[in-house]
Amino acid sequence: MERLDKILASQTSLSRTEAKRAIHLGQVLVDGQVASSPEQKVDPMAQKIIAFGKPIAYQKHLYLMLHKPAGVLSASRDSRQKTVLDLVPDHFRRAGLAPVGRLDKNTTGLLLLTDDGDFAHRIISPKSGVTKIYDVALDADLKPDLPERFLAGVTLADGTKCLPAKLDITGPRTALVEICEGKYHQIKRMFGAVGLGVESLHRRSIGGLLLPPDLAAGACRMLKEEDFSALGVFPNDCQ
Repeated sequence: MERLDKILASQTSLSRTEAKRAIHLGQVLVDGQVASSPEQKVDPMAQKIIAFGKPIAYQKHLYLMLHKPAGVLSASRDSRQKTVLDLVPDHFRRAGLAPVGRLDKNTTGLLLLTDDGDFAHRIISPKSGVTKIYDVALDADLKPDLPERFLAGVTLADGTKCLPAKLDITGPRTALVEICEGKYHQIKRMFGAVGLGVESLHRRSIGGLLLPPDLAAGACRMLKEEDFSALGVFPNDCQ
C-alpha cells in the first residue's frame, strides 16, 4: 500500500505537487470512486487507478531501449539542448527515468533508459562483464597491429590504462570495437592514442542485445523478457 500521490508521481511525468493538485481537483479515480486525498493508501497492483480519464498501468520500474540519433544529449535534462528524454513519448515518462551510461552527442545507436538505479549500475559496471559493440569510421587507414594493441589495453593520452578491448578491422577505415567499460569519450580517446580520429560512431549492441533494425532513429520501446535474457542482466524482482 502506497500513498496515491506517490504512485501517480512514480508512474507519470507529474511531480508530487502536480499529483496532489490533480487529486484535489477530483481528476483521479480509485476503483471508480473519486480519490479522497493525496494521502489515500492504495494497492497499485490490486486497485484500478484512473487519472485524467486514462488508466494507470502500474509498473514498479520502467525499462526502455532507444535508438539514439545524432545531435541529442545522453542526459536527463538540459536547459539549452535536446536530450534523449525529450524523445520519450509522454506515456513512458516518469520521475527518475534516466539513460544507462552515455553516448556522445553525435554518437548513434542503442541506449537503455530506466528508473531502476541498481539495474543501470549492473549494466554499466565493468565487473558485470556486459560488453558494448560499436561500428567505427576513422579518418585514416587502420594498421594491422591495432587489434593486438587494443587487446593488450590501450593507454590514453592522460596515462589511463583501458581494459582489454576487441577490435575487428572491417575495411581500410572501418572497424568493430567491443569494450566492457565506459570511460568518458573512451573509443575516441583510444583511437586518438594510436593516431586516428573517429568520424562516426554507432553502438550496435549491449551484451547480446542488438539494436532492432526496425526501431527507427529517435524511437523507443519497452524491453521484453527476451531482451533481458540477451543482456544477461535482469531486474532484481525478476531473478
